[in-house]
Amino acid sequence: MSNQVKIVDKKVLIPFIIITSLFALWGFANDITNPMVAAFKTLMEISNSKAALIQFAFYGGYATMAIPAALFIKKYSYKSGILLGLALYATGAFLFIPAAQYEIFGFFLISLYILTFGLAFLETTANPYILSMGDERTATRRLNLAQSFNPMGSLLGMTVASQVILKRLQSDQRDPVSGELIYPTLDAAEKALQRANDLILIRNPYVMLGFVVLLVFVIIAVTKMPTRAGADHSIHALDSFKRLIKTPRYREGVLAQVFYVAAQIMCWTFIIQYADNLGINKATAQVYNIIAMSIFLTSRFISTLLMKYIDSKKLLMYFAVGGMLTTTGVILIEGMAGLYCLIATSAFMSLMFPTIYGIALEGIGDDATIGSAGLVMAIVGGALMPPIQGALIDLGTIAWLPAVNFSFVLPFICFLAIAVYGYRTIKYHINSQT
Repeated sequence: MSNQVKIVDKKVLIPFIIITSLFALWGFANDITNPMVAAFKTLMEISNSKAALIQFAFYGGYATMAIPAALFIKKYSYKSGILLGLALYATGAFLFIPAAQYEIFGFFLISLYILTFGLAFLETTANPYILSMGDERTATRRLNLAQSFNPMGSLLGMTVASQVILKRLQSDQRDPVSGELIYPTLDAAEKALQRANDLILIRNPYVMLGFVVLLVFVIIAVTKMPTRAGADHSIHALDSFKRLIKTPRYREGVLAQVFYVAAQIMCWTFIIQYADNLGINKATAQVYNIIAMSIFLTSRFISTLLMKYIDSKKLLMYFAVGGMLTTTGVILIEGMAGLYCLIATSAFMSLMFPTIYGIALEGIGDDATIGSAGLVMAIVGGALMPPIQGALIDLGTIAWLPAVNFSFVLPFICFLAIAVYGYRTIKYHINSQT
């Protein structure tokens, strides 16, 4: 029956396209930022665990602002939430100007933290907005389609990081004989010059991004957008929360989303450290990240098509098991084969975020706004796990394995949790509201 229902009706096609563009916009921010962990580690001469505070600040902003964003959207409208989100996004991007000038790592963390206040508003708004733009029977497919444009933005962000930033970093130059970094051997004056140059390289793409975000702000401000028919704008957050927390499919979905985002960020952030352990420089390592994202994008479209024939809950479980298999290869296989397993993991991550999102919100009605906030808060998994993985990598060796290999036991555990959620939605939740 759902195969005969349109994914997107013609009357909402233009708003659908505009809102879908936001998915690319936050994908760009996510994936230009991931490689900065390795860049700041070298440039600021800090540990992997401290450099991973980039991810703690970035994804911590989601956890801080998701609930306020949901309450704002509930009180006003989807369009108002999007405009406020874009304004915060641009503000955080422009704060990179003073951050680079003062050369303070903490200032960059604050800039990213504020930037992700905006992303929290956008994700809390855009995901349920897309779900609402049509028949509920095609809602998960519609969200997967919209989410397919997220990795397009991610690919662009990765490319900019690789070609505009990492490739030109003076601090990443290596001795042609030993292959070791030159930057740590420089005197204080030479380091200061290279640090100033490299921080400007990091700053500029974020500033340009800020101007793009302002342009999108203007486009949405002047465009007539659909409103929620019969929406209740009164705020009963506590009542909504009580209903949601009693719904196992939603409650467990939030936990599954925590694990998914953690796995995604760890696999894409530390691919550079994994490659570095094989003697590959940052710019070249980022090329492997781009390949992984290309696989992710292709798999997202394929999985959206597969949902016409295979239940989304079953696909989620199958893909989670696939992620467990590839991360096992990452842990146990040293050398390029292990790196290839890490790249292949992206194929199995492709459908997870929107599918968990759609399953968790299925049939919850007007509680969707508050429910969406919980699922956006789950992005905090990307803040909590990377510093732990960074601390493991700093150990150097664990048992007989390089610590960077062993550290991918964390994504393995995440995929296991997602597989359990997929299984439970098939076994226990499929025929009931709970």
